[in-house]
Amino acid sequence: MNISERFKQPNQIAILIDPEKCQSEVVIRNLVEKIHFSGVDFVFVGGSTVSEKEFEQTIGLLKQLITIPLVIFPGSAHQVSEKADGILLLNLISGRNPDYLIGHHVQAAQKIIESKAEVISTSYLLIDGGSHSSVAYVSQTTPIPHNQVSIAYNTALAGKLIGHQALFLDAGSGAKHAVSVSMVIAMKELGQPLIIGGGVKSLEQINTLHKAGANVVVIGNKIEEDIDFLLDIRNYIAEKTDK
Repeated sequence: MNISERFKQPNQIAILIDPEKCQSEVVIRNLVEKIHFSGVDFVFVGGSTVSEKEFEQTIGLLKQLITIPLVIFPGSAHQVSEKADGILLLNLISGRNPDYLIGHHVQAAQKIIESKAEVISTSYLLIDGGSHSSVAYVSQTTPIPHNQVSIAYNTALAGKLIGHQALFLDAGSGAKHAVSVSMVIAMKELGQPLIIGGGVKSLEQINTLHKAGANVVVIGNKIEEDIDFLLDIRNYIAEKTDK
């Protein structure tokens, strides 16, 4: 099963690794060991301010260690690698910065083809999470307000009509609150694989987002703050599997 098909499955979890925050080989090896033990479905790798060197070093090591799908969550044109299983080709359609709509894609296109990684064209929407995220700052775009479901829905609908394969709603790194349940429920009606990230800090939130229709819930900052949260995730996955 390819990655785009896997994204259609329910109740999945991805761990986001930011190379800028995981520069020690010892840290990465320990993290990967606990990721495997947890039973999560994907590892995403990337970040808004990651250097090319940091990215290459991290993804090279992850490729040696990871046994689950390794997917690039690119923050810039240089975050492409043949070592990944897939790449989210993100179109930041919640904003109007041409670099994040097509500019970086043109720069990276040839390298993406050469990488042989599976490409998943993805509508990427920033949703206000109560704090100014690094993605919003770097992309110089304004997130869609947390309660503006209709704006988010119509934006995502446009992405679907353009032909995007998946939809990613992101409240941003370090968000105070996650994407709202009402927004997730509305987006599920579009029928695309739905990825939700930013501000997810508890098993209760993961469960709520899954029940609302999220196919993949992405956890990043919480793992950086408390790596043992992966043990809680293992228990959550085990309970879901038993039902």
